[in-house]
Amino acid sequence: MRLTILGGGGFRVPLVHRALLADSVRADAPVTEIVLFDDDAQRLAAIGAVLDRQRDAHRAVHGEPPLTVRAESDLDAALRGCDIVFCAIRVGGMAGRVLDERVALDAGVLGQETVGAGGISYGLRTLPVAIGVAHAVRRLAPDAWVVNFTNPAGLVTEAMARVLGDRVVGICDSPVGLGRRAARALGLDPARVHVDYAGLNHLGWLRGLHAGGRDRLPDLLADERALTSFEEGRLFGAEWLRALGSLPNEYLHYYYMAHESHEAVARSARDGGSTRGEQLVDQQRDFYPAAAAHPETAYALWDRTRLEREETYMAANRSAAGGVEREEADLDGGGYEQVALAVMRAIALDEPTRLIVNVRNRGALGGLDSEAVVEVPCLVDSSGARPLAVDALTPHQDALVRTVKSVDREVLDAVATGSRTAALRAFATHPLVGSVGTARTLLEGYLRAFPRLGDVLHRS
Repeated sequence: MRLTILGGGGFRVPLVHRALLADSVRADAPVTEIVLFDDDAQRLAAIGAVLDRQRDAHRAVHGEPPLTVRAESDLDAALRGCDIVFCAIRVGGMAGRVLDERVALDAGVLGQETVGAGGISYGLRTLPVAIGVAHAVRRLAPDAWVVNFTNPAGLVTEAMARVLGDRVVGICDSPVGLGRRAARALGLDPARVHVDYAGLNHLGWLRGLHAGGRDRLPDLLADERALTSFEEGRLFGAEWLRALGSLPNEYLHYYYMAHESHEAVARSARDGGSTRGEQLVDQQRDFYPAAAAHPETAYALWDRTRLEREETYMAANRSAAGGVEREEADLDGGGYEQVALAVMRAIALDEPTRLIVNVRNRGALGGLDSEAVVEVPCLVDSSGARPLAVDALTPHQDALVRTVKSVDREVLDAVATGSRTAALRAFATHPLVGSVGTARTLLEGYLRAFPRLGDVLHRS
């Protein structure tokens, strides 16, 4: 099978390649060809060099891998004849992320690329491109499956699903990481635990941890030492987790500790400091030209930069929670690329697999219509991903999910109709903005920061 990666020069592509190389030693490995698509030649050259070094290391142990890699700079050529599309594009590049964060902070609200104002801005300029990609896939590779990791992942998946139906599946590594850490805290094998998880992308809760025929989450919540032994336990605090009766996705720190999160991010960004986007720009500034110019050192350069990236992930939030350190096991990857591989194997080989992914609701969560993309456990096989029945959300969870989904719908409407009014409603009704005046400031700020956004939002 041919896998096309859109955003093939992206920094995390080597993680996907590493997972596919490891899988290639199996006789039933489905992917035999990777096509990297990117419109930045230097980024493609740098990532291509990293992949070459990974292949060299694999070849030394296992022999020549049955997995070829080629690069394409033409989208039609990259898509034509492919079987699976991995969508990991970043519209506006890292410079766009910096602006998403800075405009929000200048308006006095949280600056984060997927949550709140920054996520709305990112969605407004990403959806037109993602929808164009979906139409191109339908035209050039109508039988292909799309695995979407482009952020905001739930919103982008919903936009693409309006074109491709159930042939698009959104993925995220946060629920997997949360379930893995919670299981390890109780000494359980994560591979043998069933996680009850529900919500939206970057807005969900682990509500059950099933092993040995019973739910072990109450045991975890009652065990102070175990509960505070992993990142989410220290990030939110044992008292709040017991009050919730569940384990929130790490991104809910921006909601539950909104004041502290905003202050930590703002403090990091002011007085000559950096936003998260600026940190990543600094980390990657030297990597891409150096790896392209010196391919023999590309892997070492990439791995060093990757480790720094992982160590500084959500650093402001962890600082606000008292200096929470990341676990060593979470620094090596094994997150979204493993989810992507599991989805691809399940679909290609008809291996029924239970995975937490982003799909159309189809009645899984009450209170949301069937077309709303949600993040829930699904059964994935050759017919796609089908959401499994989950327990109802608590009133608090339901209210937050409905509010944020209504914001998503305003963004979708703004892009579909070109309406600045719909965009204004999206900003104004998001719980992390909460002011019409601030919403106007944000909309005007993003229109100045991204002149092409005016072509998307072309009417009042």
